[in-house]
Amino acid sequence: MAGSGRGADESDGAVCSVSERSLFAASVPVIPAPDSLPRLDVRPLPPEGPARVPSQKIGPAVRLRGHLRQLSPSGIRNSMASAAGMEIDRGVAFLLVPVFLACGVIFYFSLASEPDFSQTIAVVVLTALCAAVSRSWRKTHLCFVVALLCALGVLAAKVETWRAGTQMLGSEIPTRLTGRIVSLDRMANGRIRLTIDVISTARPTLRYMPKRVRASAMKIPPGTTAGSKVTGYVRLLPPTGPVRPDGYDYSFDSYFAGIGASGFFLGTPKIVPPDGASPDGAPLATRLSSAVENARESIADHVRGSIGGAEGEIAAALIVGVRAGIPEEINEAMRRSGIYHIISISGLHMALVAGTVMALLRGAFALFPDFSSRRPVKKYAAAAALFSIAAYLIISGVVVAAERSFIMLAVMLIAVLFDRAALTMRNLAISAIAVIVVSPHEVVGPSFQMSFAATAALVGAYAGWSDYRAGRAAAPPPRRTSLGFVTRKFLVAMSGLAMTSIIAGSATGLFAIWHFQRVSPLSLFANLAIMPIVSLVVMPFAVLSALAMPFGADGPLLYVMGKGLTAMIVVSGWISERSPIDAVGLISMQSVLLATIALVIATMATTWLRLAALPFALAGLLTISDTPTPDVLISENARLVALPIGGGELAVNRARPNEFTIDNWKHALKVETIIMPETFAKTDMQFDITDSADLPPGAPFYCTAGLCLARHPSGAIVALADDRKTARPACAFADLIVIDDATAYYNPCRNPLVLVVTKRQLARMGSAAVFFDPQSATTRAKIRFAVEEPYRPWHVQRKFSREARGLPPYRKAEKPKKAAAQ
Repeated sequence: MAGSGRGADESDGAVCSVSERSLFAASVPVIPAPDSLPRLDVRPLPPEGPARVPSQKIGPAVRLRGHLRQLSPSGIRNSMASAAGMEIDRGVAFLLVPVFLACGVIFYFSLASEPDFSQTIAVVVLTALCAAVSRSWRKTHLCFVVALLCALGVLAAKVETWRAGTQMLGSEIPTRLTGRIVSLDRMANGRIRLTIDVISTARPTLRYMPKRVRASAMKIPPGTTAGSKVTGYVRLLPPTGPVRPDGYDYSFDSYFAGIGASGFFLGTPKIVPPDGASPDGAPLATRLSSAVENARESIADHVRGSIGGAEGEIAAALIVGVRAGIPEEINEAMRRSGIYHIISISGLHMALVAGTVMALLRGAFALFPDFSSRRPVKKYAAAAALFSIAAYLIISGVVVAAERSFIMLAVMLIAVLFDRAALTMRNLAISAIAVIVVSPHEVVGPSFQMSFAATAALVGAYAGWSDYRAGRAAAPPPRRTSLGFVTRKFLVAMSGLAMTSIIAGSATGLFAIWHFQRVSPLSLFANLAIMPIVSLVVMPFAVLSALAMPFGADGPLLYVMGKGLTAMIVVSGWISERSPIDAVGLISMQSVLLATIALVIATMATTWLRLAALPFALAGLLTISDTPTPDVLISENARLVALPIGGGELAVNRARPNEFTIDNWKHALKVETIIMPETFAKTDMQFDITDSADLPPGAPFYCTAGLCLARHPSGAIVALADDRKTARPACAFADLIVIDDATAYYNPCRNPLVLVVTKRQLARMGSAAVFFDPQSATTRAKIRFAVEEPYRPWHVQRKFSREARGLPPYRKAEKPKKAAAQ
């Protein structure tokens, strides 16, 4: 039956072919075929009726049986095997190399304890041997190769952690510090932030002295530059941990940045005259770094002076990466409008610099057609663009975001030099591998995740669109007037910009929510309005001004750049004022992982296997809200406690809370308004604060005599006491008691239903999130700390603080009074 069906199909195809060619039989002479060629058995058309169509021969039942045969388990397996083989032939295996390396890195940083070098190396060697032995079994070999890549990711992260080895300060302490300035940033509030390589400390001398610290000063002596040797009395503080569990960990970033402490000068630092064999007493590498830093600062000062105002600060950030002086209100407006990525030197800026240089050189070469026709001017322009972004990387301070962007763009420009396609997933994979090998800790940060997610989504979408257009028969464009031509080009450009914003925003949305708990609802409109200004005015004139700056002809160019920045600030402020609240609260880690898997499949697959991304994406969207919201948040120094009391309000126990901490908590808890505490003197209280009946549900903090009380909307009472003695009366009615006393070793309450958190616990395990469970019979509250023991290398310093050791705050010994004169 099957054989007869195939014969019928073939004969029908022959009939249709003859019927089409027979239309030309009357006008085209018939040329006899050579005897060597096979002859076709052609049957003439029947005299009556139209030609039969092959699809009419196959009935619906036959088609249905064919589809069902494909949907059978064996058919699905065969189809998947065929598609997987095609994906491997197209090189998807190489694209997955950075994915599995990143999985190993993430696994390392999520471990509960630090693994040994011997264990990590043993796993790498074992998986490599298994991969080599199993080459005859393809599936088993692929599994061991995947395991090897993950193990290599773990090893790369372990090596970076060992290589960093930052000595972190354990406890807050004042000391006289002498060191050499690495960089200085002028803040928007008027202070100057100095990054200093420590040479010595005195009064007291630190036994475990950090090698590099960051301290701010109200003012510095004239002539202070990078490379200057300074001394002064400073108060140093250890790097802080996350402000809440799963939050931004400043100590993690400080560890890999080499910053062992931060603080502020108690007065104005003084310049120490240089000494040593070299002219300024510094080694060659330090002098070269200082020269680059001084050049950056000189250019930044020149740009600020030429443009002025907030525009000058933004221009300095775009040209040399100095962005500390941008006013916070402008930063917040750009965050709310979704264009803050413009400020950070990243792939956008590198691409615009390279594109401007290439366009200028290609235009210059076009003026000499004889030379251009004989030489590979495109490669010359690509080489010049590569040199320009390398210079841009150095002058911008070699920050991690710029370094990653340079690697990505350098791979693409080198591909142009070797006549290869520049914008491909393979080049993106090479860039990701380079970044993972150089800076594995960046994998768990928002910059790496969001930039590569956006780039991968854009490259994948561009490749899919190119394939779609290549499969279509494009008709020649109709003739248009000049106005119609310009209008069409403008609409195409705006459509491309809108799609770019939509694709990149969709790819990075969950990562932004996970790290920052905020979104920008009007980011599409903001990017449509502002990106043409940045791409056509701001960055091209920034490049031109940098080229003209050595000749002193950059004034008019910086003026145009400043006007473009003025328009950008006005538009972003207008959109920010009309943007709804951007706080979206916490989301689950499962949703981020599922969305990442969906993104990897959708961007790397080229066959119908990309449809496998849909269930992962759907599961990621459905699990976004599977994260319980904390009922109480406690800072790691036990001084700040906050709880949502309903109506978008957050009650805090301090009248002047830490701004960074409060902003983070507001976005995590989806609140808008901060309710300050009400403080009463012991003699003029309107009610007895120890009477819990006087506190209605959702009441803010009421404080008196070293004790603050608040009631959660669930009815649970939160108490904050200065010491153990003050906390003892609250044991009768409170559900949670926070004791701001490191010497409180034991629980003053004998009631197991009362959760007591001391300053010593918070010093050792970081900030805490408390969850109330009124239905539990054994405990009313559960707690989760931000830091777990045993400590990882970036948290080891926590156990050396005075609070973690149960000691009271340090107080300088009083000098003995002189004996009265006889």
